[in-house]
Order: sequence, then C-alpha cells, then structure tokens
Amino acid sequence: MLSLFALLTTSALPATLPVPLAQPRPPQNPAPVSAEERYRRRITPLTQVVDSATPAVVYIVTEGQTVASDFFGRLIPQRFSGAGSGVVILKEGFIITNYHVVEKASPGGIRVSFDKRYDETEYPAELVSWVKEEDLALLRIRGERDFPTVPLGTSSDLMIGESVIAIGSPYGQTHTVSSGIISGLHRNVDIPNSGLRFSDLIQTDASINFGNSGGPLLNINGELIGINSAVNSQAQNIGFAIPVDRVKAVIEEQLTPTWLGFEVEPGDHLKVATVVEGGPAELAGVQSGDCIVSLNGRSVTRQEDYRLARLGIAGVREVELAVEREGKQRRLKVPVWGRAEGVLFEKLGVQAETLGLGRGSYVRITRVQKSSPAEELGLEPGDVIDGVLVGGRSRPWQLQDPEELARLVAVLPAKTELTFDVYRDLDKDGRLERDELHRGSLTLR
Repeated sequence: MLSLFALLTTSALPATLPVPLAQPRPPQNPAPVSAEERYRRRITPLTQVVDSATPAVVYIVTEGQTVASDFFGRLIPQRFSGAGSGVVILKEGFIITNYHVVEKASPGGIRVSFDKRYDETEYPAELVSWVKEEDLALLRIRGERDFPTVPLGTSSDLMIGESVIAIGSPYGQTHTVSSGIISGLHRNVDIPNSGLRFSDLIQTDASINFGNSGGPLLNINGELIGINSAVNSQAQNIGFAIPVDRVKAVIEEQLTPTWLGFEVEPGDHLKVATVVEGGPAELAGVQSGDCIVSLNGRSVTRQEDYRLARLGIAGVREVELAVEREGKQRRLKVPVWGRAEGVLFEKLGVQAETLGLGRGSYVRITRVQKSSPAEELGLEPGDVIDGVLVGGRSRPWQLQDPEELARLVAVLPAKTELTFDVYRDLDKDGRLERDELHRGSLTLR
C-alpha cells in the first residue's frame, strides 16, 4: 500500500502550476504640469547669472574724426565710429571697459546703452581715466539715477575647467551671451598692430568676438572675474580676459581720478598706513593709525567698499572722511586733488600746469615742495619741462601736459632715476632760448 507521500509524488499532476497572467491596467494620464512648473524647470545657474548681470552690461558706441589726404594731397576730415562693451561697477554710473574701445573717440563722442528690456535710454558718457598699457579705461555715464552693477569677484582662486559666462556685443549684436570654461590661466598674449603685450591673462573657450571687448567674464555666482579683452583670430574658441584682481589694482593705483594724500594698509581693517606730507589728508588732520569708517557718507568696511567709494567722489572738491581714533569717531573735511596732481606731488614734490607755446604745449612747474626730490634737483616755480629720460632710454619723453607726466611716473617704482631737460627763463624776456636749457637727475620717492 502506497503511502500518502508516495501518492502525492507519483501522481500525474504537472510539475508546476500555471500562474495566471496579470490583467493589463487601463492607461493613466500623467498628472498635469503647470506652466509655472515647466518654466521653473528651465531655470539653471547659467540663466540666473545672465538674468542678474545683463542689466549692468552696456553697449558702447564711439565717434571720432581723423584726417586723410586725397589724390591731390589735400587734407580731408573723415569721421569714423567704433563699438564695444563695458560693465557698470558702481551705481553712480562708473563703467570699466577696454581702452582700445574708446581710444579714438572725440570729446563728447561716447554713448552707452543698456539692454532695452531694462532701459531704453541712450546715455552720453565721458572718459574719466585710462591706462593704455593695461588696455583699461574708466567711463562715467552722465545720467541722474542709480545704475545696476555687477559685483566684483576674485581671480586668485580660479580653476581650469570652471564654468564661465561672457556677455557683450559681438559685431553689433547687442547683449549676446556665450558660455564655456576656463581653459587656461597665466597666459601671455601679444596684441597685433598695437605693440602691446599682456601677461597673466585668463584663457577661455567662451566665444569672445570683436565687439565683446570690454564686456564682463563672470563665474557661476554672477561675480565679475575678468574683462574680455582679446581674441585669437587665427584659432577657434580661444579668447582672453584681464583678471579682475588686476583690474582692481589698476583702478586703485592708476584709474581712480582723485587723490586724498594717504594710503591704507592691506587687509579689510582700513587703517591709514602713511600720510603724504603737505598733501590734502595731512592738511585736514588725518593721521597714521586712523581707521576709515566712511567716505562722503558711504560706509566702508572692506577694501572693496573703500575702492569703489573713492571712485564715487570724482568731480567733488571736498569730502567728509569719518575715522576712528583712540576709540572715538572723528569727521574730517578733506580737499580732493586730481590724481595727476597728487601723483606728481607724491613722487616728485611738484605741482604743475599746461603751458601753450606756439603750436605745442609743455609742462610748467607752479610749486615745489620743500625737501622733495624736485627741490633737491633745484627745480623752481616757472621752470618748463622739455623732456624726461627714464633709465637707459636714449631719447627723452616729450610731455604735453601734467597728466602725461603723471601717467609716466605713476607706473615707475620708488628709487627710479629720472633725468629732466628743463628750460629756465633766466633773462625774464618771456622766451625760452636754447642756452636756457638745463639737464639734471632726481630719484623718485
């Protein structure tokens, strides 16, 4: 007799029982997505940067006039125009751009415009200062309102492969955006037909074409990390930008149009390091060790604040400087000198003016500071500078105004020796004769 177990295992039942097929579910429509949600999904870090920075980017148009000769040798005036880009860095309307964008513009021949979605007005702008060797210029919009700005970042920690965005106006296509990465750092570039060579540039594959010059290069946080400056026309996807830390240094050392006669220590404590003897700050009572609190009513807590606040005092004759000294706050009225005037006073110990003679112009000394390099050389008020020799240069620089002399000495380090050719009207006849030309050397302080 078979056991129950044997009956179960030897029965004719199939080895596996069939599994009933799952019944298909009726189709279900996806949950509807709102228009707001579809729009939100399209927002990326890049679009956010463009949205925040574009209102501060300007399209620059310049006009000028040159003279050419026709077939018969007659001189014919010819008008020309140019274009480029720039970016507002201070709400008072100060713009950073490339110098070559505005270099040939005639007085009153610079106009700027914003993206018409934000501002349809075309504004006149003036050239405040420039440094040709750095290809940087500072403009100011003539407009009675606050303008949108782009925050200044740093170029000290840039990474190869980091995402960047360029905004500009290539070939007149205003407010064009391109994106890419940083493809190289510390590049040295020669600019064709200019004789200029730039070092330590940022290389990027973000499209930078003619017309982008002067526009901003931004990081993914929307901070300015460079000024688009050059394009390699013989290669694709190779553009270059001036690092923003270099831009800051040039603003501080050469582009700021005013001079107060003191320097602050490095760092964000804004402590006065030195005060130039006989300068406006000393006359107002500023002392070494004072901590800057505000400048003309604008609170400053960082070097960045102070740098931009100094730009904002262009065109005024006197500013209120709030300083903290021995735990007490003091408010001082400081006369504002022009930067050229200040540079000449600080480095040479002179004040000067432009002297027109015949078809040319010269630099005439109006004041010599006691115990200065100029006094040690023997310069006197009334002396007319004919030329300046620097280092081993065989021919002297011919200078037409104090601003040109200031630009020359501003970039030279202390202890540099300069040789001056100077006319002195010894016989007081109002004429400068060849036998009244003298030569001597001094050392910059």
